[in-house]
Amino acid sequence: MNLEHDIVRALRQVYDPEIPVNVYDLGLIYAIDVDADCKATITMTLTAPNCPLVDQLLQDVYDAVRDVPGVADVGLNLTFDPPWDRSRMSEEALLELGFL
Repeated sequence: MNLEHDIVRALRQVYDPEIPVNVYDLGLIYAIDVDADCKATITMTLTAPNCPLVDQLLQDVYDAVRDVPGVADVGLNLTFDPPWDRSRMSEEALLELGFL
């Protein structure tokens, strides 16, 4: 459980290149799974399937999670099901962007 908390903290340091909100509060992270061997698998999406900066964002997420002490390996699953929408954003993100 502590490792997942540390991963969330790391993901909150990764910002979407086009929106000034971190990927976790933006709602792009759908799941964080850590197995018995401390491999973290992140299931995530993008705000739009045709995001031109997808490679950079995935690399930033990978690097942030890989750097968490205790994480032995990282896997990324990119999905568009369900599609992302504004309802997935945290209250903090909605406030930051002026939607509340």
